[in-house]
Amino acid sequence: MAGIKHLVMAKFKEGAPVQQLILDLKKLASELDIVKSFEWGEDVMKVERYSHGFTHVFILTFDSAEDVAEYMKHPGHVEYGKKFRAGVEKILAVDFPDVVEKTTATA
Repeated sequence: MAGIKHLVMAKFKEGAPVQQLILDLKKLASELDIVKSFEWGEDVMKVERYSHGFTHVFILTFDSAEDVAEYMKHPGHVEYGKKFRAGVEKILAVDFPDVVEKTTATA
């Protein structure tokens, strides 16, 4: 197992400061050693029946579930979470073990 992924999907409210929220999360992730990586992206397909209105995804990687729990309680995350929740209409969060599998094509 390579670690634990903390995945958050969001649909932002109209007028929410999305770019600033992304910059703030990027800064927070870079300041905390327990965050091993931070990835984010915006839905490019925009197919409502599949996305259910979610427009952005954020993925943080940690070494363990204990590190995720520490992150969730960290004062910087708690403060950021207040701003983030104020800007979202809908949110979904899932924590899961990072199981990487890749098949290779045979000739």
